[in-house]
Amino acid sequence: MNAPSLGFTATEMMTIAAARVLRNDDVCFVGIGAPSAACNLARLTHAPGITLIYESGTIGTEPDVLPLSIGDGELCDTALTTVAVPEMFRYWLQGGRITVGFLGGAQIDRFANLNTTVVGPYDAPKVRLPGGGGAPEIAAHSREIFITMAMGSRAFVEKLPFITSMGHGTGGDHRARLGLKTLGPTRVMTDRCILEPDPDSKELTVVSLHPGETREGVEAQCGWPLKFAADLKETPAPTAEELEVLRALHERTRRAHAGG
Repeated sequence: MNAPSLGFTATEMMTIAAARVLRNDDVCFVGIGAPSAACNLARLTHAPGITLIYESGTIGTEPDVLPLSIGDGELCDTALTTVAVPEMFRYWLQGGRITVGFLGGAQIDRFANLNTTVVGPYDAPKVRLPGGGGAPEIAAHSREIFITMAMGSRAFVEKLPFITSMGHGTGGDHRARLGLKTLGPTRVMTDRCILEPDPDSKELTVVSLHPGETREGVEAQCGWPLKFAADLKETPAPTAEELEVLRALHERTRRAHAGG
């Protein structure tokens, strides 16, 4: 896809598609990076009542710029309150009060399991990644999980070298057999398409192609043979408002982090 010719970039399409799935009454556990951009775009557009929670314990935060990390002072400064991390996980997350966990990852497989730990053998990795942080618990205890990450054959892989955060395991009823009562990943937003797990097998299935994308182009960016929905749709293009708000957010962030 030549996204700039359409008036937006592939990354902007991904962020906007991810923001759209959030609801005004959601209590959302937010990951840093692409999930944070999507969640704050939703807050600034169609979901002003959304409650954003970050792992550092900030509840109801409304950052003016995107945080660099969960320890960014912008989160605490704009939060309704900040609680201790044990309370965040025990009361809010394990207590079933989080409607959506919004995550990203370095790698994902066909059943939406995520790897943020290592690339290559665990004992002698090619790359050592940041690790799970609170993501494994978020993936297990949030009522449902949304995932956003750019597509590519090195990110969408046939077999993960390490599972950091449980998606649907080996598919089917694997989560239920492990005693997990939450839905797990229900949607994956990429820069090329949107995927959802098959109701029975739980294998990720392309349900929507972004404007300008083709089946062949998407298949070339995935490490396993992709399945496509019978009623495959086209993702609605970004609106002028969505692009304006997102670009303003990124510009404020750029200026703040550049010290200008």
